[in-house]
Amino acid sequence: MGYCSRSKAEQLVRAGRVALNGVVVLDPEMPVVDGADGLTVDGRDVGACERVYIAINKPRGLVVSARDERGRDTVYSLLGDADLPWLAPVGRLDQASEGLLLLSNDPAWSARIIEPSAHIDKTYRVQVQGVPSEATLQQLREGVRDRGELLMSRTVCRVGGGDKNTWLEIVLAEGRNRQIRRMLAAYGHDVLRLLRVAIGGLPLGELPKGGWRHLTATEVSTLAIGAAARSDSG
Repeated sequence: MGYCSRSKAEQLVRAGRVALNGVVVLDPEMPVVDGADGLTVDGRDVGACERVYIAINKPRGLVVSARDERGRDTVYSLLGDADLPWLAPVGRLDQASEGLLLLSNDPAWSARIIEPSAHIDKTYRVQVQGVPSEATLQQLREGVRDRGELLMSRTVCRVGGGDKNTWLEIVLAEGRNRQIRRMLAAYGHDVLRLLRVAIGGLPLGELPKGGWRHLTATEVSTLAIGAAARSDSG
């Protein structure tokens, strides 16, 4: 319903602050029929919140989390005093990575975007140490096995660099934990910078580092339609 995060919802339920059809429940797994059952928190009706979809240009060094147990700065610090409801990340970027990150309070839409079967392309610009050979680039295209996982990329191409480092453009259809870093490390190339520049047909564009904006209605629907089309074709 976009009211709060799952972890926060569980805390509210276990604290006895949530009632289902007028009866307090303490089991977070209690089934609820959307549109038929009534929910209240502290005696106030909970309805579906207005759906909000935003894009952030995440700087390096921020954690993609509402709270960090180690006290590190999070992407939510970029929203400042913006009058926004609770929003959840749509997918992840690790602390050392930069670029396009989506947040929303629409769990159904978010699930369609990150569902593995949707195979929504994510495009990255990656600066690596050294100059990968053509054989290495071809192996990255064909897939790299690491820790029992086959890590695949849709495309890999060289887009710049010099004698000491190289810029690559890598497109992933299904991202795994630290996938690009693991793929390149397997061939002795450390990642110096990793920037996500597009999700599906949505580019990072001219959004300044640390900035954010609302997605347009067309962008929201286009991402969802693209996810559905990929899922159906898969």
